[in-house]
Amino acid sequence: MYRESPPPEPLRRLVRCRWESVEPGPKRIVPDGCVDLVAGHGEVFVAGPDTAAWTSVFPPGTRLRGLRFQPGAAAAMLGVGADELRDSRISLTDLWNHRGATLADEILSGRDLADAMADVATEQAAAADPVVERMLARLTAEAARDAEIPGRGERTSRSAGPPAGAGRSERQARRLFTLAVGYGPATYRRVLRLQRAIALAPATTTLADLAVAAGYADQPHLTRECRTLTGLTPSAYFPLVKVNPG
Repeated sequence: MYRESPPPEPLRRLVRCRWESVEPGPKRIVPDGCVDLVAGHGEVFVAGPDTAAWTSVFPPGTRLRGLRFQPGAAAAMLGVGADELRDSRISLTDLWNHRGATLADEILSGRDLADAMADVATEQAAAADPVVERMLARLTAEAARDAEIPGRGERTSRSAGPPAGAGRSERQARRLFTLAVGYGPATYRRVLRLQRAIALAPATTTLADLAVAAGYADQPHLTRECRTLTGLTPSAYFPLVKVNPG
């Protein structure tokens, strides 16, 4: 079981969703460009932005609650650069010391995660850097255009400099982006494309069609990226539509 619900209105600029799950046992988690705060099985931890798949090993039946931060929002909210959280699982106690331990005890005793985060949100956290916001919006739009124009994906994956008029050098903008999101624009765009492929796979019949629909240059490009980001081949990872012969 996995279920998402909207966060409270005051947190919607910072939090994409609340979620709950009952774990089936070990399962593969793949990059999604987000940072999560997770509670369950006697612990509260931050799951940083991933660059490769990892395996969640909670026992079957474990109930988890989580907050998924908007891309770029977790760093200001948590008080640490998202690049320092990359490919990591860090307990709230280790992250915030005594304050983290106190808050973790309250959350494990039943306090709502959104309520707990609302108490520590600040004006600084509510005001995301406009350069990062514009870069995120542009990358999302460009990834969508890649999917509309077959063969564009691989050739455009490196174009992600600062928006015109941002008042920052490209190097400064990329550094701000990495601090806020956890990795650079090119990696973020690759993650967006993988997530698009995951969303489209259940309605697609062939890997070649999936590669085109998701914005990859071709099927070998999809294969390389799937192996890198999920650790599996596309045929093993994506649940394509089964076509009955005849």
